[in-house]
Amino acid sequence: MYSDIVDFIHRLYKTDKFVPLHAPLFVGNEKKYLNECIDTTFVSSVGKFVDRFEEEVAAYTGAKKAVVCVSGTNALHTAMLLVGVEREDEILTQALTFIATCNAISYIGAHPVFIDVDKDTLGLSPKAVRTWLEKNAGLKDSVCYNKNTGRRIKVCIPMHTFGHPVRIDELVDICNEWHIELIEDAAESMGSFYKGRHTGTFGKVGAISFNGNKTITTGGGGMLLFQDEELAKLAKHLTTQAKVPHRWAFVHDHIGYNYRMPNINAALGCAQLENLERYVQDKRETAGRYKEFFAAVPDVDFFTEPDDCRSNYWLNVVLLKDKAAQQDFLEYTNDRGVMTRPVWELMTRLEMFKHCETDGLENTEFLAERIVNIPSSVRLEK
Repeated sequence: MYSDIVDFIHRLYKTDKFVPLHAPLFVGNEKKYLNECIDTTFVSSVGKFVDRFEEEVAAYTGAKKAVVCVSGTNALHTAMLLVGVEREDEILTQALTFIATCNAISYIGAHPVFIDVDKDTLGLSPKAVRTWLEKNAGLKDSVCYNKNTGRRIKVCIPMHTFGHPVRIDELVDICNEWHIELIEDAAESMGSFYKGRHTGTFGKVGAISFNGNKTITTGGGGMLLFQDEELAKLAKHLTTQAKVPHRWAFVHDHIGYNYRMPNINAALGCAQLENLERYVQDKRETAGRYKEFFAAVPDVDFFTEPDDCRSNYWLNVVLLKDKAAQQDFLEYTNDRGVMTRPVWELMTRLEMFKHCETDGLENTEFLAERIVNIPSSVRLEK
């Protein structure tokens, strides 16, 4: 059975050689814009491509403002600072996530509380969040706090896993009821929409990644999305060392951060963005081919986008019947030139976070033993 899967993936990508999990693609104006950037000598954090990239991403996503930064991790860190997260605060999030989410929480000295995910979205479950809050949280003077620890619960951070949107509107309602800020970890979901609205635009702040393995890339980079223009202005200020504008004086009015995306990376991003819809349509076609193929494969289920979503299918997902089958599949495919990967190690299994409070994580544990990512690069068949 696994041999049929390996053969299909090689045929899908029209090669008998190694098939990577997700490779970047440069088929547009990347070299043109990079050369233009170099010719101007503005290759650092000031230049027209930075402004252009921010404006074009804001227009595409429907955000009022977008602010570039160095990485998706920086974006999450900055987002939490902007909404007032402080040391010892608690953040409701998911254990089924890349470590960047929890690293950013730890930079501030805050504490993650891990809530279960939904099987049909792979992302934070609104029902599980509400259940946990009703059992463990209280409100005092419009501040949400954890009755078990006494700490303030300041923020909820859902992650749109592998580009599949969570039920973000339900989470917005819950957070409003409990006076909790909502930050969207949309690192993987550039090009994904929920009920016609782009991910990253529902919460107070959205964070996107443009790492080399994402749907579009700036090599390394991130973006903050805002509906609040004043908050976006503060984000730009803080991520550029909080320097007060002046022709020659070096005056800084906050603790700032060197989180500025260089113009040369933004030039790459502008070229990539021009092909984003083309890439997403191609990836969705690939997902359709996988769905059709795996429908006839026993004990391997292909994961499809949730209801009301248009997912970018950043990384395609199959679910094996149990942990043993997952490990057999990973070994067989990787031994035969098809790159596959399990989901990230659950945060609660890492030494730094194993002490954190959870709600039991029943679905999370189930999925961690079964998820495998399969090749998902753009194919661009003529």
